[in-house]
Amino acid sequence: MTEPTILAIESSCDETSAAVIRGGKVLSNVIATQAVHEKYGGVVPELASRAHQQNIIPVVQQALSTANVNKTDLNAVAFTRGPGLLGALLVGSSFAKSFALGLNIPLIDVNHMQAHILAHFIDDPKPNFPFLCLTVSGGHTQVVLVKDHLDMEIIGQTTDDAVGEAFDKTAKMLGLPYPGGPMLDKTAAQGNPKAFEFPVGNMPGYDFSFSGIKTSVLYFLKDKTKDNPNFVQENLADICASVQYTLIKTLLKKVVLAAKDLGIKEVAIAGGVSANSGLRQALQDYAKKYDWNVYIPAFQYCTDNAGMIAITAHYQYLKGDFADQYVSPEPRMKF
Repeated sequence: MTEPTILAIESSCDETSAAVIRGGKVLSNVIATQAVHEKYGGVVPELASRAHQQNIIPVVQQALSTANVNKTDLNAVAFTRGPGLLGALLVGSSFAKSFALGLNIPLIDVNHMQAHILAHFIDDPKPNFPFLCLTVSGGHTQVVLVKDHLDMEIIGQTTDDAVGEAFDKTAKMLGLPYPGGPMLDKTAAQGNPKAFEFPVGNMPGYDFSFSGIKTSVLYFLKDKTKDNPNFVQENLADICASVQYTLIKTLLKKVVLAAKDLGIKEVAIAGGVSANSGLRQALQDYAKKYDWNVYIPAFQYCTDNAGMIAITAHYQYLKGDFADQYVSPEPRMKF
């Protein structure tokens, strides 16, 4: 089999992205971020789908041009089927289906969360199977046992809110600008992580809960600002550092437990929150303590991007895992 050349499209939320991969090597990864959501303090689904419609053709064109690939060179077109926002997914899936039909080439539907994990196979070093992957984003928090490229099992997940949402909601309480999570991370770098104590979620097995810490932070702020209206302003960095420390401790506590129970030393992180500098550093520290081999993706492959869709599609292509023209988006798509 000749090395497949695949165009991949990602449109699950507020990033319109296209990538070209050939023989497992990503040749281009173009991402158009939507600034329209800033004034609303969060992603507005209808505005996201409209922005995808505006961005998708120029982004695909740039991805093909950067890769120096003509559309007639393509062997398949891949797209994110889910999970994600329905309107946003529809733009990417409709474009991919039309493009594949027009070129008379196969169509590949990709699971967004599996793609986050397989982003680790774009660059070296690559994890050895089996490995544990902590997949963390605004909508998901999972501990995944990865047995092979396309054989994964969720062994732990959040029972309520995702950790990314906990970061964002805390940032909003503190008056930090959008996007909240990255701003909290940046502010935390100047603070003392042991300044204030917040509860670490304690769920059975490898599951998580983050609603408790959000409630705890809310009441903590109400209590402190009642006595001192300037409390947040005066202690902002310490509050951010303390909340971040607690969230990271909650996450890694379960990874340690799973790694010990399963006898696994290969540990990775993936998803938007894997760009968090505190989490990246903590994982390195835990690696030394527990003798793990850890894998942290490059920043461009942490947040939503088509490069990760492309590498997943590459493995699906090799397996002959194609979709037909009747395929439709699945906003709540499972593994």
